[in-house]
Amino acid sequence: MPTVLRSGPYRFFFYSGDKDEPPHIHVERDDNVAKFWLDPVRIQNSGGFNRKEINEILKLVQENGKLLESSWNEYFNG
Repeated sequence: MPTVLRSGPYRFFFYSGDKDEPPHIHVERDDNVAKFWLDPVRIQNSGGFNRKEINEILKLVQENGKLLESSWNEYFNG
């Protein structure tokens, strides 16, 4: 599970078995794990986060989209 980014209490990562899915990122805090598609950025699974946190995380995914996508491509296509 490569960690791509840490921001505040959040860890952004993907699973090595995710290769056959479209580019996405998992975001974890404590026992919550949400999943976001990267292109276009949208939530796939809220993973127990409340609406306020989902909006905060969504903003972080959008702000770091290029880093997240390039990390995905480097890991799976590199």
